[in-house]
Amino acid sequence: MGSIEGFGALVTGGGSGIGLGAATLLAAQGAHVTICGRTESRLIAAVAEIAGSAAPGTTVGHVVADITDEAQIAAAVDAAAAVTGRLDAVFANAGGSLHMGAIADADVDAFRATVDVNLTGTFLTIKHAAKRMASQTPSGGSIVTMSSGAGAFPHRFLPAYGAAKAGIDTLTRYAAEEWGVHGIRVNSVQPGIVADDLMAPITAGGKLMDDYLEQMPLHRAGTVDDIAAAVRFLVGPGSTWITGVALPIDGGHHLRRGANYQLLFS
Repeated sequence: MGSIEGFGALVTGGGSGIGLGAATLLAAQGAHVTICGRTESRLIAAVAEIAGSAAPGTTVGHVVADITDEAQIAAAVDAAAAVTGRLDAVFANAGGSLHMGAIADADVDAFRATVDVNLTGTFLTIKHAAKRMASQTPSGGSIVTMSSGAGAFPHRFLPAYGAAKAGIDTLTRYAAEEWGVHGIRVNSVQPGIVADDLMAPITAGGKLMDDYLEQMPLHRAGTVDDIAAAVRFLVGPGSTWITGVALPIDGGHHLRRGANYQLLFS
């Protein structure tokens, strides 16, 4: 896959789950990693965990930042670039869902907040990361955005989250087309159900998890490491002719239908 030793990297939402897993892998392979998120205590604990397996000489740091605040995400990008003088890799991982349920019953504020933290936050991350990558000499870098299978095919009762993630996939293609002239690649990953802290109430078992498994040819929940490995590939030199791609990492779930989150209400 080629070495990422010495890369300057930023992982948003790096304090837990998939973001923490990706940051840990990047640092273990020699990248200088900066993580950002909204909760400093979580970031401090994550930095200690990442540093425990980081390659010798690797720098691991954190910046408190809300990705929906432009000044804060711009500062996080600057902090990550300052470590080595370059920004080579960004994983725009931060996101979440503040609405679940029928469209007819949706609270507009929760819908807007879900779109904001996913789509707007990713837009701001790309905006400032790509500008930084374009200005460095030589220009270039790789940005990976966090989408979801819910953005590619309907998962019942996840309309706000799914629409926001579909927007991220489209935004990713626009960014890939715009910034390619500067040697900047932009791709998205579309994880399926992953057994991390966030999804533990589902992956622990029940009707919804059974529904997921029925729709996956590989018939298992994903792991944080599954997603981290794909992110590592997409930011590294082994993928230098790949841009504008939305990569499903879901055990084949995309071959069938989306999960039915209405089962949580029955």
